[in-house]
Amino acid sequence: MDHQETLEAILELSHFIGEEHRQLAILGEGNTSAKLNDHTFLVKASGSCLQTLSEEDVVACQFSSLLPMLDADGLSDQEIEERLLASRVDAAAKKPSVETLFHAFLLSLPGIEFAGHAHSVAVNQILCSPMAGEFAAKSLFPDQIVCCGASSVLVPYTDPGVVLARAIRDQTSRFMQRNGAPPRVILLQNHGLITLGRTAGAVKAAMLMAEKAASIFVGAAALGGPTYLSEENVSRIANRMDEHYRQRALKL
Repeated sequence: MDHQETLEAILELSHFIGEEHRQLAILGEGNTSAKLNDHTFLVKASGSCLQTLSEEDVVACQFSSLLPMLDADGLSDQEIEERLLASRVDAAAKKPSVETLFHAFLLSLPGIEFAGHAHSVAVNQILCSPMAGEFAAKSLFPDQIVCCGASSVLVPYTDPGVVLARAIRDQTSRFMQRNGAPPRVILLQNHGLITLGRTAGAVKAAMLMAEKAASIFVGAAALGGPTYLSEENVSRIANRMDEHYRQRALKL
């Protein structure tokens, strides 16, 4: 995809996530990003609204200006602000989202071209409860596995910004060591979720299926507790050739 195609894709993804009836994000909640090349990516500007995001609300940033911040200790709020602004390709562009740093990390992972972050009502019902760990680790139905993977990353609540980006990096790196590939869903306790993919469509699919899974989970919890798929069933679905074909057909 060239720059214009990527820009159009991130705008369409943003509008989709931001539609209020989906209960994924309202007002200035949530953000999106898309990789342009190995050096730069697009991210939502701070304070903008996903539902009405325009070209002027999308900022091109440089990976090289942001990723070193993950290992920089003792950064003040002012230094973080200055580095965020310095990461812009166009110095006249708007300020990038405060969560730009975790987008930079996630878009640097193999096979990840798009990311979406939302504050889903259904998912947050679980992430604000003691059952968040179960929801992240276990699966309820086959399509959840197809679209969201066999398990998700769970990040304990932490301060948004650099601290959160480091926590996401650390938990995601552990997940990849165990599973050999990036996650499709990252759950942020008492906060929201992030979905990842090679395409904007894959981000949408994981976001919607995570929302569906959360609604089913909450309903099952009210009826005596969720009945999870066994590890054998999860492994079978995750490795079936026909499911892999369906994932490719759906561009997941």
